[in-house]
Amino acid sequence: MAQAQQGQAEVKRLSTPLSTQEVEQLRIGDKVLLSGVIYTARDAAHRRLVEGLERGEPPPFPLEGAVIYYVGPAPARPGEVIGPAGPTTSYRMDPYTPELLARGLKGMIGKGNRGEEVREALKRYKAVYFVATGGAAALVAERIKQCEVIAYEDLGPEAVRKLVVEDFPVIVANDIYGGDIYEEGKKRYRKEPVL
Repeated sequence: MAQAQQGQAEVKRLSTPLSTQEVEQLRIGDKVLLSGVIYTARDAAHRRLVEGLERGEPPPFPLEGAVIYYVGPAPARPGEVIGPAGPTTSYRMDPYTPELLARGLKGMIGKGNRGEEVREALKRYKAVYFVATGGAAALVAERIKQCEVIAYEDLGPEAVRKLVVEDFPVIVANDIYGGDIYEEGKKRYRKEPVL
């Protein structure tokens, strides 16, 4: 819990792609502003991506140091880069995540907790899981400066997009040390006196 409290004191600024050294500095509860390129992918895109890798096909974007945002953005209005782009529930990507981590993925952004296999893979491959604020899709979209579909266009909102983001706000939910912000929250709640 001290780690989570310590991380709340300052905001860390990181640029993608992420390095192992940068990921090693992160602890659960850390507030991070991400800038650079991140990629979008949801369930269907993850399935295709992993099936392609298993067939020996190259991924549609470089996995080494990459960050994937679990989002299916709404259509953009005229003059906007992207429509509302809030995070989707992450556990649906759990079956595919360890394979992507093994191939160099360093970060994921979503909402909700992750399964044990993913948490173990984060430790093994030195990667991090971030959460973005749910219910703030329009505000999050303001941090996205460019958007381009780069793969699986037939999937519509679930197509893989390359996003250029600036100061995209996230919080570290799982770190490489086995920290889990959801478990820490439960422990803290149990310790606090009931009124």
